[in-house]
Amino acid sequence: MTRMGIADLVGSAQALAASGQPALAAELYRDWAALNPDDRLLHAVHFNRGVLLAGLDDLHGAIEAFAAAIAHRPDFLPPYVNLGAAYERLGARAQAFSQWSHVSASLAAVNGDSLATKTAALKQMAQVLESSRRLAEAEDALRQVAELAPTQRDVIQHLVSLRQRQCRWPVLQPVAGLDRAALLRRIAPLSIACLSDDPAMQLAVAHAHLREDHGWPDRFRTGADFAHRIAERPARRLRVAYLSSDLRDHAVGSLMAGMFALHDRDAIEVFAYYCGVPQEDATKARIRASVEHWRDIAALDDDAAEALILADGIDILVDVNGHTRGARTRLLLRRPAPVIVNWLGYPGSMGSPVHHYIIADPHIVPPDAERFCSEKVLRLACYQPNDRARPTGADQAPRRADHGLPEDATVFCSFNGTQKITPFVFARWMAILRGVPGSVLWLLKSCEEVEARLRAAAADAGIAPERLVFAPIVPVRDHLARYPLADLFLDTLPYGAHTTASDALWMGVPVLTVPGRSFAARVCASLVHAAGLPDFVVDTPADYVARAIALGRDGAALAPARERLLSGRATSLLFDTPRLVRDLEALFHAMWDDFAAGCLPVPDLANLDVCLALGAALDHEATETGFDPAHDARWRDALARRHAYAPLPPDRRHHPDAGAA
Repeated sequence: MTRMGIADLVGSAQALAASGQPALAAELYRDWAALNPDDRLLHAVHFNRGVLLAGLDDLHGAIEAFAAAIAHRPDFLPPYVNLGAAYERLGARAQAFSQWSHVSASLAAVNGDSLATKTAALKQMAQVLESSRRLAEAEDALRQVAELAPTQRDVIQHLVSLRQRQCRWPVLQPVAGLDRAALLRRIAPLSIACLSDDPAMQLAVAHAHLREDHGWPDRFRTGADFAHRIAERPARRLRVAYLSSDLRDHAVGSLMAGMFALHDRDAIEVFAYYCGVPQEDATKARIRASVEHWRDIAALDDDAAEALILADGIDILVDVNGHTRGARTRLLLRRPAPVIVNWLGYPGSMGSPVHHYIIADPHIVPPDAERFCSEKVLRLACYQPNDRARPTGADQAPRRADHGLPEDATVFCSFNGTQKITPFVFARWMAILRGVPGSVLWLLKSCEEVEARLRAAAADAGIAPERLVFAPIVPVRDHLARYPLADLFLDTLPYGAHTTASDALWMGVPVLTVPGRSFAARVCASLVHAAGLPDFVVDTPADYVARAIALGRDGAALAPARERLLSGRATSLLFDTPRLVRDLEALFHAMWDDFAAGCLPVPDLANLDVCLALGAALDHEATETGFDPAHDARWRDALARRHAYAPLPPDRRHHPDAGAA
């Protein structure tokens, strides 16, 4: 081995790793290093060994290897980045941050060779800062990355998201030479849903996210590749699989936990493909026990995961992530099943060439809104499942005084994430507090700087800052138990309450909402209707303010609504999970019939690139687009002008004068 040169060493190690033997490759590097302690490239050998060990989850071994690389050449910076990542995976965030800070400080003068190293370190620092709720510092780190590498779309998306979570308005501030329109062309789908109630723009952003951030695969399947399934299908059950990173202690997992066991096992064979974090919890264990086939694909690459789905012969693959964290988007774009469905995880259309259906309900996607979905719309009576076994808080008796709430005043609450609070929503809340003397607004705790910012904004609106009360993050059971301390839940817009709304309704707290135009802006109205409180769905923002004030001034008026909610737990549509599962199965059978008959819907992606360019030129923060009567006219004018310049192919979304044949 002493005669093996560095080039032969690396080549041999790469061959071993490529053949599925990374542990042997790491041993080869270790043995070579022991026999060649004075080689000038020993730092690179230790670094490569560390990378292999980290990939094998031998984090302590990886730390030793990266430390050895640093010891042999302290000015070689890549091992500092990887060493930090290994520390972070072990939960040693302080040590991780120290490594990345060293890299950033060592590269004050950035050139082509060091650019990638410094941006990687800054991105890692931002991640740790964000998880520690040091959001402003995380934003600053990402801003530095954007200035160094403005073409990194993920950095821009994360930067915008951080500003939303901090309630830093306006959200879209120029950075790295990118103006508002340029930021909108790069924004993430969830961020545009929080920013603007414009379903055309949301669809265009979703499509751009797939095209630019994931790309179309080199290898994919078409309907013809699954034609053989049609003949074999009558002899067996329909194979339905749910793909999600959130089948665990997560908002989505908590909603779905009770539904899997209700499937008709004589007709449906149920699979779950889990692609989330490896930690165990009670919700994950419950779901795993209630499906026939649990497949953990988190550690599988797309090739292996695709092969598993094909081997299982899945007929209908339900994407319960959509454009959310943890999604296996590149896997889905290969089309590993004949029929792919968008449901529950992402509140909007995917803008995807492989998602054939979106499951909604009559309130979320009324007929006129179907044109803003690339998928075919199928409807349940209420699209959201709920778990009838969720805690009721009956074993707890929290008091307002224990939570910093007044005993004899109206308590409004909104436990949505701070990214859903817009200046327009906040202004309405301040008007409500002005109209109900002594009332308070109970919000979910974020971090000190965000609380200070919102309290300052309240003071600017003439509201005493202490009338904003922030609830700390607590376990789900404790969170549900404290809900009844509130009198009325106030929804946000354009991204409203989803799981938070059904939690409130389950606990007997009425929810006041005004639906907008887009999917995310209409879910809460659907839930409130399904819970039996249609009178708490109002038509305009002005109605929302007036109704909240009236209810806040007359606490007795809320008592019948509370009673309706609590007495309707066992009977209301919102919590009728058995019905939802029966109706969902009927939709699955109809989807398969479409495929077998050769009439599977073709996703409508026409003109979405043009829509993104035109929509990005509009100012989505100047007005509430969902209630701006001039917004549609601006779209019509922009499309008509673009059509006059270069004719657009027909599509069903736009007015005839802009996109007709």
